[in-house]
Amino acid sequence: MTATKPSNPGVRRPVDLARVHGLSAQAVRNYERDGVLPPAERTSNGYRRFTKVHAKALNAYLALIAGHGYAASGEIMRAVNRGEIDTALRTIDHSHALLQRDRETLDAVETAVVTLTETMPQPQSRKAVPISVLAHRLGVRPATLRKWERAGILRPVRDPATGYRVYSADDVRDAELCHLLRRGGYRLDHIADVLRRVRDAGGAGPLAASLGKWRQRLTERGQAMLTGAARLAEYLDAETSATLPPPRC
Repeated sequence: MTATKPSNPGVRRPVDLARVHGLSAQAVRNYERDGVLPPAERTSNGYRRFTKVHAKALNAYLALIAGHGYAASGEIMRAVNRGEIDTALRTIDHSHALLQRDRETLDAVETAVVTLTETMPQPQSRKAVPISVLAHRLGVRPATLRKWERAGILRPVRDPATGYRVYSADDVRDAELCHLLRRGGYRLDHIADVLRRVRDAGGAGPLAASLGKWRQRLTERGQAMLTGAARLAEYLDAETSATLPPPRC
């Protein structure tokens, strides 16, 4: 059974909405089923009848994805379609808070890279040391180093003979970096994220080369959030207009 093109230009078929964005008609049906689009009216023979409001909703959802991701964008649209605007705004606020956290982490990483590449000795110039030596070097208590270990910042091994912690050259570097960032007011969870990125990149040098791309991605994400907000506002305006009574002649 093949659907005929609607005679009313204000009515759109799933394929009409899909074609604009390079989607399949089934994807549009799935979005409606999942609550990302508002419910569509059905014709007598069961075909979905979408309107410009649905087109605005689809525009909003796809624009939100670039800034907020699929899961959060789905939550935002479902909340809006339920009439729970505050819930949708809280989800948006949470995404902005995550972006701000990522920016702060990047700032910390840039500080770390400068410190690692310009002021600290290279790891191979250091020897492995016990906890007492490292604590004395940094001017902290051994309990502080154990706290940093629990936070995922340090990863000392154990001496097989004594069971005591032994800090490798990389651990010493990470402890010195953590001490520096703590003095700069950074939280332990931020520092743990910084060091994870240093390790994943294979050291400060490779990480430094990627910082520009990382900042560009954050900028693009922030700009995408602005675009998503604009498309969502257009959808809300269209939804409000569709529910208003027609003007009297």
